[in-house]
Amino acid sequence: MLKLQGKSVYRDVCIGRLVYYGGQRDIGRRAVEDREAELLRFEKALLGAKCQLRDLYQDSVKVVGEANAAIFQVQELLLDEKEYGDCVRDRILQEGVNAEYAVRTTGDEMAGKIGAVEDTYIRERAQDILDVTGRLINVLAGGIGIDLPEEPFILAAEDLLPSETVQFFGGSVIGFALRKGSTHSHTAILARSMGVPALMKLGEALGPECDGKLAVIDGFSGVLYLEPDEAALSAMEEKKRESDRHKAQLRELMGKENITRDGKTVKLFANAGSLADVEAACANDAGGIGLFRSEILYLESDEEPDEEKQYSFYRQILERMDGKEVVIRTFDIGADKRVSWLKQEREENPALGLRAIRLGLERPSLLRTQLRALYRAGVCGKLRIMYPMITSVKEVLELRQLEQQVKGELAKEGIPHAESLPTGIMIETPAAALLSDLLAKEVDFFSVGTNDLAQYTLALDRQNGSLERFDDPDHRAVLRLLELVSRNAHAAGIGICVCGELAADTDFTAEFLRMGIDEISVSPGMILEVRQRIREL
Repeated sequence: MLKLQGKSVYRDVCIGRLVYYGGQRDIGRRAVEDREAELLRFEKALLGAKCQLRDLYQDSVKVVGEANAAIFQVQELLLDEKEYGDCVRDRILQEGVNAEYAVRTTGDEMAGKIGAVEDTYIRERAQDILDVTGRLINVLAGGIGIDLPEEPFILAAEDLLPSETVQFFGGSVIGFALRKGSTHSHTAILARSMGVPALMKLGEALGPECDGKLAVIDGFSGVLYLEPDEAALSAMEEKKRESDRHKAQLRELMGKENITRDGKTVKLFANAGSLADVEAACANDAGGIGLFRSEILYLESDEEPDEEKQYSFYRQILERMDGKEVVIRTFDIGADKRVSWLKQEREENPALGLRAIRLGLERPSLLRTQLRALYRAGVCGKLRIMYPMITSVKEVLELRQLEQQVKGELAKEGIPHAESLPTGIMIETPAAALLSDLLAKEVDFFSVGTNDLAQYTLALDRQNGSLERFDDPDHRAVLRLLELVSRNAHAAGIGICVCGELAADTDFTAEFLRMGIDEISVSPGMILEVRQRIREL
């Protein structure tokens, strides 16, 4: 028996055979006699990859939501890049090499160039190039490189690219075990959202030689057991049964109140980024949507989504929630969420650059269109608007003025719309936290994004896996800011919500209630877990 210690991202147990996925194939150089035939082979593979990506997008939307499935649309756009395709074609025709080798060397070369630039956002695009290169090679080779069993299995790998993670979700995979990875990676986010045990940073002892072995993921302790002995397997089977019993007990909380033993009621809402997430929120008995990330509309489109498209989308959300509160955050584009059609200039530090509300104020026509759609949708349900990345009172006053202009336009045009909508802001910068006494006088509610608040307070890039040991979202400095914001919100008579990852950590539920937090918003799969904790306090 081999025990490997890693970092867990979802507390559950799974038992199954381990399938080791090697990721990118090793491709050798091979001379081809008929270069035109090889070029035709590449063109067919290119078309096949695009068709595959469209199918994967449609299938993935149903399982992981539009925001996560959008990676396949991004890949399709990359396959259309003229420079990429022309470079592969030139290598085949001029060097007389096989298509796989031409694709691999082109991808590695382009990713190397991109990965060498200083701009963090552009460097991250190198991974996208490698991702689409690997996919095209797999299509040329006729598969993904492994035979996936039909029975439930645990997928192991060194790491997973975003599209690989999305593709494996929804099949027979019951758990993920990665040699590297990050607890903030795409795999981790999806695992938490979908309720799948996943371990990161298991180390070099997990390799291809482990393929086919019986494995157990203990998501409670962060341990991977390989070929467990009889005693360990028996203990894990009992732990799995306990976990299943716990889930069944949680289902009994459906329809129950989020009320403490001494009578304090807490609103318990869900975070969402797609219509699939909204359905999951309803299925898990959420009291409403505490954070809807509207940027999905912008990320999945090759042009600015117009007012009608946005209005229809927001209306669907409100109608599905059937009178429950829905907080829609205006687009948070920029940093790691960019859209090609905006043609934003290169930034040395995108996380501190033109993103979120800064982009909205810099390009007010974008924000005006969204606000028009939101005010029109406001007649269809209980809608609240929230602005991200606020750092000053001046910004809020500008936004209030824009709201008045939008309502005036709609009234003049005779278009039905909400006369007023509650307006709140995200507290995710130290500036906003320290100015919360002043900001509270201008808005109707606060929502604290603990992920970004921790990132900006600790001066730490949460996407950088090598910094994970320094990433401490419950750092005393962060909690002090949160308590200050709560105190200032209540002094002004407005509500406060916590909607970051820390909100789902039940070890902190009591601390939030002690601070006077009125509302907690978590991923749909954590609703009942947090409800149980509230009812125990």
